[in-house]
Amino acid sequence: MDQANFRPMTIFQNEPKDHDTFIDLDKLWSAAMRRMGVIGVCVAVMVVLAGVYLLFAQPMYTANTNILMDDNLSRYAEDQTDPQSAQMLDNQMSSAVEILKSKELALAVVDKAKLADNDLIVDPPKSPVDYLKGMLKGVTSLVSSSKPEPTAEQIAAGKREKAAAVIQQALTVDRVGRSSVISLSIKSPDPLLSTKITKTYADSYLTEQLNANFDATERASVWLQERLNDLNTRAQQASLAVEQYKREKGLVSPRGELLSTQQLSDLNSQLIVAQADAATAEARYNQYKAIVEKGPDAAVQNAVVSNRDTDNTVMQDLRKRYININDREQAVIQQFGADHPQAVALKAEKQDVAQQMFRELQQLTGGFKNDSDVAQSRVQSLKDNIQRVAGHNADANVNMVQLQELEQKASALRTLYESYLQRFEQASQLQSLPIAKARVISEAGVPISPSSPRKTLTIALSIVLGLLVGCAVAAVLELRERFFRTGEDVQQKLGMRFLGYLPRIAGPAREEPANKPNAAPEPVDAANLPPGDPISFRRMMRVAVEAPRSQFAETLRNTKLACDIVLQGKKCSVIGVVSCLPGEGKSTVAANLAGLIASSGARTLVIDADLRNPGLSKMLASEPEVGLVDVILNKTSWTSVARVDRRSRLTILPMTTRGRQVTHTSELLASTGMSQFLESIKETFDVIVVDLAPLIPVIDAKAFEPYADGFVFVTEWGATPAKAVQSVLQSEPQIAAKTIGVILNKTNLAELHKFADPGAPERLRGNYLSYYRDYKEVAAE
Repeated sequence: MDQANFRPMTIFQNEPKDHDTFIDLDKLWSAAMRRMGVIGVCVAVMVVLAGVYLLFAQPMYTANTNILMDDNLSRYAEDQTDPQSAQMLDNQMSSAVEILKSKELALAVVDKAKLADNDLIVDPPKSPVDYLKGMLKGVTSLVSSSKPEPTAEQIAAGKREKAAAVIQQALTVDRVGRSSVISLSIKSPDPLLSTKITKTYADSYLTEQLNANFDATERASVWLQERLNDLNTRAQQASLAVEQYKREKGLVSPRGELLSTQQLSDLNSQLIVAQADAATAEARYNQYKAIVEKGPDAAVQNAVVSNRDTDNTVMQDLRKRYININDREQAVIQQFGADHPQAVALKAEKQDVAQQMFRELQQLTGGFKNDSDVAQSRVQSLKDNIQRVAGHNADANVNMVQLQELEQKASALRTLYESYLQRFEQASQLQSLPIAKARVISEAGVPISPSSPRKTLTIALSIVLGLLVGCAVAAVLELRERFFRTGEDVQQKLGMRFLGYLPRIAGPAREEPANKPNAAPEPVDAANLPPGDPISFRRMMRVAVEAPRSQFAETLRNTKLACDIVLQGKKCSVIGVVSCLPGEGKSTVAANLAGLIASSGARTLVIDADLRNPGLSKMLASEPEVGLVDVILNKTSWTSVARVDRRSRLTILPMTTRGRQVTHTSELLASTGMSQFLESIKETFDVIVVDLAPLIPVIDAKAFEPYADGFVFVTEWGATPAKAVQSVLQSEPQIAAKTIGVILNKTNLAELHKFADPGAPERLRGNYLSYYRDYKEVAAE
């Protein structure tokens, strides 16, 4: 084996190793397996508690009913409204749930079902906790001041309140998904009682809805009636005020208008007609006047106009005579000539008719002039009247503003009165329609099996809870794991070579008598034995010698091999055995390591240098009279102090505390006497094993460090904190540099594999157990 493999390593690695950022499933599984006992105990405890609960728990029966909130039930009795939004529906369902949970409804159920007289509700069977509470209340009542006895009414009210509180606790109300259905359930020890309460709850809710609608409608009707009376009075007063104002201001008119306005309108209409008539009369007069002014000759020609504009029969007759005479005159002239007497007579007659027509036109012109003057007079008269009436109307318009305000107020009051009257009629009709917006769609039936406790679910939950609690406890234990469990822990946390595991020794702890009666002494080669008195070790000091095929001996062989390689070339090797704390078994390791080396033929001396607590010396059959201190102080020779185990041929230099308390132990170990003693025995022995004091309590090992060639560090498996070892080795770099390796002592080999990763050598221990022979077997033999 290459010596380089046993060179001292650095205590702590400068750069941490790259670890996978994911959870290490192997370590997690290993932790779970090694804490399986804790987890199993937690699961078992939880299952037992669940069984006790199931054994003593009172079975409860649940009755359920479903209520549908349906607005369509009242669609024929109410006006159609807009569809509800999702938010409005959620608010409605939440309100319904809270109403069902309300105390008022619970009291109504108690009264309707007479639950205040039901002993199962108001005085249920008491549990041990209830008995304990009753006892505490009794003691409290004895200490506190006495209260007056309650009356019968108070007792009845208390039972009613208690029954309501009990059924409220047993009530479960939930909305079914996003639907308009509400699920209502009641738990009780009696299935019939559960059904009765559930049905009563549903009926009471529907009744409460009807009563709420009726009460709301009734209150609305009363309020509307009051408002109607008030509005009617105010509307009448407003109408009377309008009429009185009209009468005071003279604003009354048969057609509903102001009199001045009506007069002005009529005068304007008459003026328009009069102006048209005056214009027509004047035009006619001017026309006839022009005809008359042209003379009698033109009268005949203009007679046609007069005939068209008037119905004068005289002019028509004259016109006809004139035309007839003219026709006859023209006929005579054509036959007899213009000088014919008949023609002359007809001409005279024609002129006479023309004069008559002219005079008639003059008369008509005079009449038309009179008509024109009358029309103009009428127009002027109407204008004067209009001007007079317009002045009065301006004053009336000022009064009209106030009148319009009064009329608007009266109209608004009449409209508001009609609106309230319509709503009052609707409310009166709704009050007579007992329709609730809810209905039961699933009637409560009698439950045939208890709803709680659920045995399967309870056991399953207890197992799950036990697993959770067990995992939590295991996690806490794992987080508190600050010890060395495997060789990998030693290498990772200390950076040192791991020498092996030493199992906890379970062999006999008795002393062997110094002189066995009837026992033949073992043959001793006096020539090869160091001088000194023979001794009798306890058997635990000879484990490596008596059980050479045990794992204990194999670990010490590995330690011896490491020491031989690291310390080869030295004529006499001084090996110190150290630990951090007392009780880690370094004395046993030192004795067995020295015994194993001695049994291999090397001249070996083991020195008990723990001057304050010489554990190795205490294992001897008898306490020595003198010891190492006497040798260091040159009070006696080491040969007179040393003792020899004839079986292993091991020499031990003990320490004695009889009759003295050693102080300044570190100075003794670092003294010249100690140096001279070691130099004097290096020619006699090949290996010197020194059992030193623990590193944390005292500095004896630090004082002895210059004389040691190497150190074997012993730490107790699963007991010594890793942080303590790290701190000690950091503070003692000289000892750390000479440390050959670390031994994990008192290892529980049965539990060791639980702390190792899958595939680690510790997991494969069962494959090579045949190579070892346990110390118990040797002890039995």
